[in-house]
Amino acid sequence: MSVRVKRERSSRELSPRNSLSSRVKQEPVREGGACRESGAARGLVGRDVVRVKREADDDEPRIKREPEEDDEDEEPTVKYGRFDPEDRRSRHCPYLDTINKSVLDFDFEKLCSISLSHINVYACLVCGKYFQGRGLKSHAYIHSVQFSHHVFLNLHTLKFYCLPDNYEIIDSSLEDITYVLKPTFTKQQISNLDKQAKLSRAYDGTTYLPGIVGLNNIKANDYANAILQALSNVPPLRNYFLEEENYKNIQRPPGDIMFLLVQRFGELMRKLWNPRNFKAHVSPHEMLQAVVLCSKKNFQITKQGDGVDFLSWFLNALHSALGGTKKKKKTIVTDVFQGSMRIFTKKLPHPDLATEEKEQLLQNDEYQEKMVESTFMYLTLDLPTAPLYKDEKEQLIIPQVPLFNILAKFNGIMEKEYKTYKENFLKRFQLTKLPPYLIFCIKRFTKNNFFVEKNPTIVNFPITNVDLREYLSEEVQAVHKNTTYDLIANIVHDGKPAEGAYRIHVLHHGTGKWYELQDLQVTDILPQMITLSEAYIQIWKRRDNEEETNQQGA
Repeated sequence: MSVRVKRERSSRELSPRNSLSSRVKQEPVREGGACRESGAARGLVGRDVVRVKREADDDEPRIKREPEEDDEDEEPTVKYGRFDPEDRRSRHCPYLDTINKSVLDFDFEKLCSISLSHINVYACLVCGKYFQGRGLKSHAYIHSVQFSHHVFLNLHTLKFYCLPDNYEIIDSSLEDITYVLKPTFTKQQISNLDKQAKLSRAYDGTTYLPGIVGLNNIKANDYANAILQALSNVPPLRNYFLEEENYKNIQRPPGDIMFLLVQRFGELMRKLWNPRNFKAHVSPHEMLQAVVLCSKKNFQITKQGDGVDFLSWFLNALHSALGGTKKKKKTIVTDVFQGSMRIFTKKLPHPDLATEEKEQLLQNDEYQEKMVESTFMYLTLDLPTAPLYKDEKEQLIIPQVPLFNILAKFNGIMEKEYKTYKENFLKRFQLTKLPPYLIFCIKRFTKNNFFVEKNPTIVNFPITNVDLREYLSEEVQAVHKNTTYDLIANIVHDGKPAEGAYRIHVLHHGTGKWYELQDLQVTDILPQMITLSEAYIQIWKRRDNEEETNQQGA
């Protein structure tokens, strides 16, 4: 309830409090109650808010005192603005036109730029910086007074506030900002992602395809960017992480940090596929910080890493963090990528032994062939040794090899010798289960005691229609109705082993077009050009019955 106090000139002269307050310089009151009083006036009136209005025809100021709602149980605090608690939530702010969407970037870690605390962090929507708190002596409050930046967003609760007046702003025009900070997808939207080819327009006017978005290379993290881009274009994995409900209730042991990897990967997926982004690229800063932390610095932002090593660690870490185990409990990761094979192993006698001794040893059980069933997340394909000689024009010959030649390793017949420090083995492999999405890792790098050597052999592969039925054992071929795969992602390594760069080719399912992504650069590419690159990691999608029929009709 508002009370207007009128006092006679004589009584004002007797009151020391009013004589002092009349000398305090007050700012005029904004329409809507978004007022800013000086610190002196606030200190004098305590919880009451004093508004001073000077009339042109009056020599002395009239003081309008409007006490806030009294609450005996609440600790006395200073409140600002004149409004009823009921209409506080629907209050409009006169400073909304100062918001600068072009500087807003929610991809970085939610830390106060001054205290480096992650507790109660607010984003200034005028300059884009992060500050802690909104109380009287908080960094956000001081920033608002010092720079006249008034609109702030709580990065945890997604509520907007006007500072220093300290009231909540409710305005439907701010929903696009909260959507960029925390994108959400309905089941209907997720099911339509691979059916539409609609371009989205960023705030700066650039157009982009959701999902085909550049990732910022902070220093030397292009190896991780390529893997994350590839995984974001695997539909069942992407769909699972686009809905936070799928994994947010998974129970983890106290103090377990690995679940952070799941949360950050889900956030990155939603940002990459956000059709309402302010910019046509995403920074994987928070995702990579989680990688550094969870891998105990085995993979870093500032140091080039190996794509296959990172892929292997990341898939297993995701599987474990989602509550999966090696044998029994499955997760979305194993449902999408895990296949199985039989490994036949035969121990070989030492090559320096005499022939008779070798024959005797081969009769022992220890040297008989043994078979084990094993699961896999990806298949390693071995390249033939690259030639060292030059041709007549003094140019090094870059050899080529068909994909099916290096796939013969898994036909159950071809044997390969594996050497360890003490023993030698002959191994052969045969596939028993093909996953919905099959990953090939082409072994380009060999390490010795002195350096890492790269094999530049070009692998000739078709983009579509790769049938792997012949690599399955006979008894399981009948179980697999579909054994034909199409390429959906191709990761390339260019340059020297330790200094090279990664890029990726991905298929956009909605348009049917191929795109090349290298950090922030996104360009379309002809399918014929993909096969000319030094492929390192590939992801193949198994056709289902509908796709099989469509391909035959085409």
